[in-house]
Amino acid sequence: MSDDRKRFLILLGLAFGVCISSGFGRFAYGLILPYMQADLDWSYSQAGWLSTVNAIGYLLGALATVWLVTRFAQEQLYALGIVLTTLMLIASGLTRDFWWMSAWRFGSGAFAAPVFIAVGVLASNLYGVNQKKNAMAIALAFGGGGLGIVLSALVLPHFFIAQGAVAWPIAWLALGGASVLMLPIGLWATQQLNAPLRHTEDVPPRRIGPMWGSMTAYFCFAVGYIVYLTFLSAFLKTLGAGAWTVSLIWSIVGVGTIVSSFLWRGFIGRHRSGFPMAVTLACVAVGSVLPVVVPTFLGLLASSVLFGLSVFMPPTSVASLIRQNNPPDTWGRLMGIYTVIFAVGQCIGPIATGIIGDIFGNIGYGLLAAGGILLFGSLAAFLQKPLED
Repeated sequence: MSDDRKRFLILLGLAFGVCISSGFGRFAYGLILPYMQADLDWSYSQAGWLSTVNAIGYLLGALATVWLVTRFAQEQLYALGIVLTTLMLIASGLTRDFWWMSAWRFGSGAFAAPVFIAVGVLASNLYGVNQKKNAMAIALAFGGGGLGIVLSALVLPHFFIAQGAVAWPIAWLALGGASVLMLPIGLWATQQLNAPLRHTEDVPPRRIGPMWGSMTAYFCFAVGYIVYLTFLSAFLKTLGAGAWTVSLIWSIVGVGTIVSSFLWRGFIGRHRSGFPMAVTLACVAVGSVLPVVVPTFLGLLASSVLFGLSVFMPPTSVASLIRQNNPPDTWGRLMGIYTVIFAVGQCIGPIATGIIGDIFGNIGYGLLAAGGILLFGSLAAFLQKPLED
């Protein structure tokens, strides 16, 4: 097997892991949510809680991974994460109890964290010193989440039209089954990357302090982006959108995340500052508010295109920023620190938005608030300068 072909298959395996942990484990919830609400008579606050408890699990998983990354190879943490997330998806289809569902959502978040932390570091090493190719590899690996969105969007809305809201447990089981099919190549990829445990050093405070701009921006990104992915389908339902519209909008978002790496790879690879993060965050912000500001079919199309093409680029920018400004033995620990910050933001966004939606009787106000937070994050990222060696 040629080196290029092997790299491609390894990258595909890494992307499948993100598809399982993020595309299915986190983002597909937004497609299933309206039908769970309808069948189980949940409020926006209850719906937001299930997304928040997933984020709390992600936070605790990230904290654990920051410690575990010094004791286990990141390939091992990645493999464990995708297997356990798959089990959580299957378990989600086996209960109608709110608190048991909360437990499975918590677990899927906790086990997704090591996947997300490890995948950027693993992908960043595939092409050696070639920064542009490494940026593309990181983006393609994260783009596995978009693959999960596309697959979910093409199937789930039409499935619910045919089977009704009561069939939502089958949707979770189907996502779990698809994950089982993806596991072999994901686990194979980890075997190809199975190097001896790499020593990961503590990050000196002198390197953390100057990165406050990108850390603030990443927190704002986490608060804001998850709102769109959690409540988009619920908002489309308030606009009277049918299954074909929901499927199309979500599919465009998913396809956008997959192709976004080709659009942004050169731009991200050329900059050591927070400028790429600032630009992509601004795009995510505009995409988030467009459905509310322009509640027409064209507005929804523009929103899905812009959001899809930019939503996975802030994490890609962070991974590239870490790689270009810090020694290799600090990458794993730094990615863990950023992921903890990211997880805290994700805990706040959904439940706060759900409360706003219940107060105003319109989830659109929550989308507008998220857009404002994302714009503030864009400003913070713009102030992030390259670190001195």
